[in-house]
Amino acid sequence: MKVVGFAGFSGSGKTTLVERLIPALKLRGLRVSVIKHAHHNFDIDHPGKDTWRHREAGAFEVVVASDKRLALVREFEQPARLTVHHLLAELYEGVDWVLVEGFKDSNLSKMEVWRASAGKPARYGEDDFIVGIVTDSPEQLPEPTLRPVLDLNDPDGVAQWLVDNDHRFDYDAEMYT
Repeated sequence: MKVVGFAGFSGSGKTTLVERLIPALKLRGLRVSVIKHAHHNFDIDHPGKDTWRHREAGAFEVVVASDKRLALVREFEQPARLTVHHLLAELYEGVDWVLVEGFKDSNLSKMEVWRASAGKPARYGEDDFIVGIVTDSPEQLPEPTLRPVLDLNDPDGVAQWLVDNDHRFDYDAEMYT
């Protein structure tokens, strides 16, 4: 399994890039999963639905499945400090690539998504886990870098770079336990 993180401030284009990378990788015959960091309370359920009612009744986990989809919702009674590695352990083993959005402080190899127009600082100068920069404004990068600089508006090119450099993204869960 190959794992690559996409880190950047809100408004940098992480979600759009990941959304566009999925079909680009799938066209290459690869199975892709995504892990997305969310803040605090989020919900994938809707009030009144069976799964929501089961959670509201106190179930620790609710799994809902059909012949097309499976979803697991787990309720923590106390705040849990899950790392990206905990979440990677939950994924199906047959996946080729996992695209991780968020978890900017993780020790995964990451691509920084940076836009000058967002007005936020770049992180690549201080984060050794950033292995490349994806940007729409390479000429405005705040400091020189030897890391690859890829075009944010060319998701196919980013996908090809990932595939060509896939050895850099091999994931070994035992390294992180």
